[in-house]
Parts: sequence; C-alpha cells; structure tokens
Amino acid sequence: MDSHPWVRDQWGQKQEAQMEKRLQILDLILKILVPSALLLCLVLSIKFGSFNGYLQLMSRQSFATPLMALGAGFTLAYLAFQLVRTVLWWRYQPYPLTQGTLPRVTVIVPAFNEGPMVEKALYSAAASDYPADRLEIICIDDGSKDDTWFYIDRARQRHPDLIKAIRFPKNRGKKEGLYAGFTQGTGDFFVTIDSDSIIAPDTIRQVIAPMLQNPVIGAVAGNVKVYNRARCLLARMLAVRFVLAFDFLRASQSMYGAVTCTPGALSAYRREALTPILEEWRSQTFMGQPANIGEDRALTNCVMRQGYYITYQRTAVVHTTVPQTYRGLCRMYLRWDRSNFRESWVQLFFIFSNYRKRDRLLPIIDFFITQIEFPLTYLFLGLLLMSFFVYPFVMVKFFAGLGVITMVYMFYYIYQERDLEFIYGILYSYFAFFLLNWVQPYAFITLRNDRWLTR
Repeated sequence: MDSHPWVRDQWGQKQEAQMEKRLQILDLILKILVPSALLLCLVLSIKFGSFNGYLQLMSRQSFATPLMALGAGFTLAYLAFQLVRTVLWWRYQPYPLTQGTLPRVTVIVPAFNEGPMVEKALYSAAASDYPADRLEIICIDDGSKDDTWFYIDRARQRHPDLIKAIRFPKNRGKKEGLYAGFTQGTGDFFVTIDSDSIIAPDTIRQVIAPMLQNPVIGAVAGNVKVYNRARCLLARMLAVRFVLAFDFLRASQSMYGAVTCTPGALSAYRREALTPILEEWRSQTFMGQPANIGEDRALTNCVMRQGYYITYQRTAVVHTTVPQTYRGLCRMYLRWDRSNFRESWVQLFFIFSNYRKRDRLLPIIDFFITQIEFPLTYLFLGLLLMSFFVYPFVMVKFFAGLGVITMVYMFYYIYQERDLEFIYGILYSYFAFFLLNWVQPYAFITLRNDRWLTR
C-alpha cells in the first residue's frame, strides 16, 4: 500500500495543471494561426482555380465520360440533398417540456471497467429534477474486472430508494446489460445512458418530451457533447465533430422522423415500441455470428421498422467521454463503421416498404445518398492520390480548397455554438484526411470482427 498517497495526488494535480496551461497556450496560438492559414487557403484557391470543378458541374464537359458523369452526377445530388438538410436543420425546433403529471421512467446505465466515472454518471441521474417517486435507476455491472462495482455499490447505498444495482458474474456484453434493464425496469419509458456520460438536471424530462406529445414517436436521440474536451487537442477536435455529425445530421433527420441512430450515450424509448422486438434484437445475428456491437443502431432499426418515428431532442444534453489517443479513436470508429455497415444492410430490407404511412421519401433519399457515398468517395480518392503523383501541383489546389470548403461547413457549428472552437473542426478535416481515411474500408473488409475494441 502507498504510504504517502497525498504526494502522488499532489504530483498528479501539478502535472494536470501544467498540461492545462500548455493547452491554453496552444489554443491561443491556433486561434491566431488557423484563421491566417484559412485566408491563405482562400487566396490560393482563387488563384489556382480550386473550385473550377464545382463551378463547371452543370457544363457538358463534366459529363464527357461515364466516370466523369458518375462523379458530377453524385456531386450534384449530394450538394442538392445537403441543401435540403440545411433547410430542415434551420427549421428544426426541439419539443417543449410538457406540463402535468409525468410518467414513470426507468434509467438504465450499463457499465464495464468504468471505474469512478460510473459513479459520476449515476449521481448525475440521481440529481435529476425528475420526480423521485416516478424515477428508478438501474445500473448493471457487466462483469467488470476493476473497481467499477465498488463505485456502483457506493452510489446505491447513497440512493437506496432510487438506484438498483445488478452485477453479472462475468462479462456478457452491453446488449445483455441493456436487456436486463429493459426486462426488469418498471417504467413506461426507458432512458439509456452510457456509464462514462453525465446528464444535466433536466435531461430526463427533455428526452421523453417528444414521446409525451406525439404517440407515433417511439424513440428519441439526445444531444451528445464531449465531457473531456479540455483535456487534449484530439478531444477538442471531436467536440466540434460531434456538433456537426450529431446535431446537424440528427436535427435534419428529425424533421422527417428518421434519425438513423439513437446513441448509447443518451436515448429514450417507449415501452410499447420495445416490447414486441426485444427478443429479436437480443438474438440478432449477422454473417452467422451474434451481433454484439452497435446495439444502439440495431435498436433504432427495430423501432423504426414497426412504423414509429425516431426524433432528436437538442435540449436533452449529455456530456460523454471520448478517446484521447489516436489508437482509441480508431477503435471507436471501427466499431461504429462495422455496425453502420451491418445495420444499413438490415435497413435495406424495410426502407423501401410501407413500414409507415407517411414521410417515406426523404428517408429513402437519405439512405441512397449515404450508401453510395462510401464506394464513390474511395473510388475518386484513389484517382485523386494518383493525380498527386502525376501532377504534384494538384495537391496545392486540393488542400487549399479543402480548407475553404471546411470553413463553409463550419457555418453550422458557428451558428449553433457561437464560439471560436470551430478552428478545431478545420484541423479535424486535415487530420481525418491523412489519418482516418483507412478506417471505413478496413471496417468493411473486417465486418465479421465484432469485438468491442474500446473496452
């Protein structure tokens, strides 16, 4: 046993303070350099004609060969649908809170090797302003090998009338943890929260509000933000990425009730939407193996296929922990991409059917654009890399144009967040181009790998 733990704690606090100071200095430098670099990119883009291809998309020359026609046609379709998404995102409004008696809600928190973070997650749920007599919290320790159970049990002892703790003797997987919560919970609505995530006091009321006001809504996706954004450069980039990937996309999809994924970090479900499909979801297989990852995307498909709408509630905020290393980030993206490929295949078998009476066209277009984007992106990425070797000057035009186009895309972030952190979104675009482009194709060719990877 350490005889002087306070020495270690003081050393750790000093190291953390030094790291925070270095990040603050780096943040200031980047907020000066990145706008300057963007201005340079704009000048170079105009001088060397980086956008000529976009300006000539409607010309006959852009359709001179089948390959050029394919690229121009997809680019026009993508830009047109991006415009539609922008209009929908602009019109989106979250559901207001309802008045009157609230229903009983079960909060489910599955945990595995989470350590002290799970206690913070449970305390944030227990501190909710939701009426305590209509709330229960179920936390499942999925066979953790560290001190996770200690923190769960301590939280349970502090809130014995609110928190119920379940301990699996060995690891069964997150899906089994959620299943235990769904089957043992007594709520009319279920709210799922990841064990590394913190919710706001009003989050539970906010996330069930859409379902209380519209009976056709079967599930709701929460607004996921980054809890550890101040800890490192990568987390800051992901914080901007999450706003663009989650808020922009889900807000636009919410307008036609087809949000494609209710995230594990924060989601809510109507009991009636889960009961008929729970066993099917639990026993799902793919390519002859149990589907152990992407349980959130799979559950979304199961609910949507019954004809329910899936919406997004911007005011239901959760802060979740993201990877702070490149290795951890790649593992997270690999897991997400594998489950996306699998569930896109599942979605193919009902998206063109009469699974619901209205609002079927935009989900079909969304599905088509998303699926065709993967093969075409990597086809033309390969051609682009070849052109770099043949005509090296193309690199200058491309990377200058990439900076300017990314800045245009940052409009969504700036409008929503109103801060200068958008510079990390610019950095992320170059980071992703050089270091993350391999992830999606690798995920596709390793679909049978269903390991959790990040745990």
